[in-house]
Amino acid sequence: MKSRPVPSFFLAAVAALSIALFGAASATAQDWEVDPNHSQVNFSINHFFTPVTGSFEEFEIELAYDAENPTNSSVAVTIPVGSVDTGNTRRDGHLRTDDFFGVEEHPEMTFKSTSVRSGANGELIATGPLTIKGIAKEIELPITILGIKDIPAEMQAGMGGLKRVASFRATTTLDRGDFGVGTGNWAADVVVSSQVQVEILVEAHLR
Repeated sequence: MKSRPVPSFFLAAVAALSIALFGAASATAQDWEVDPNHSQVNFSINHFFTPVTGSFEEFEIELAYDAENPTNSSVAVTIPVGSVDTGNTRRDGHLRTDDFFGVEEHPEMTFKSTSVRSGANGELIATGPLTIKGIAKEIELPITILGIKDIPAEMQAGMGGLKRVASFRATTTLDRGDFGVGTGNWAADVVVSSQVQVEILVEAHLR
């Protein structure tokens, strides 16, 4: 489903990407409806020593989640990179050029899980290809389940028929150079860090 604008100079994402979330789907996994108003794809990257934060204002997340057996879950994330927003119009325009994302030739970044396993402290680890600027790299995406709650029957009608809500937080660190983002400048790593911190926050519902 489609989402609205959200925070980024991610990679400068999923990513996601991310921002993405689980592994290969099974017949028992349920398709959850992602709430775009309470979901975000954010990132942070250092300019010299100062963190610059941003987000992507548009993203689409397809999420299948099996609460009883999370390894059956899956996620696919698509982010129009032209929606990057760091709160600075000039910088955002530069990020859209071939120096960074090259949005005319590569308008989207994607992540699609292929497997999932249990990690430490109840985390899930989703594995799959992250594609940016036409370059695909397999990444591991740690996911924390922030909470799962049934909506009381007396509240369901007032909440549009929602019966259950779940929230997830996925985080990872990406090397933008692996995807050809911001390379070729003599000061690329001196001024702007090669490491990008990515955070994906997702709230999803069952009806």
